[in-house]
Amino acid sequence: MIDKVSGQVSYAVLGFGGFLGIGDDHYPLPWQSLKYDTGLGGYRTNLTADRLQGAPKYGNDNAWDWNDPGRARAVNDYYSGF
Repeated sequence: MIDKVSGQVSYAVLGFGGFLGIGDDHYPLPWQSLKYDTGLGGYRTNLTADRLQGAPKYGNDNAWDWNDPGRARAVNDYYSGF
């Protein structure tokens, strides 16, 4: 997700769970929680499935209000110190 005003990347959205894209949950992750791995050619995170259990998320059937400062605060608070 890119901040409309600053143009900076704020969050990456991780799809997890479900089967073949059906029933996935979407987890917004603070961009700084990702590290680029040149050998992989992609990003890595130290998240485990257990850590995602209580993380802020949304499903395919509902919207995430990115303009709600409470949502951003919930994501940042959950991953602070990670």
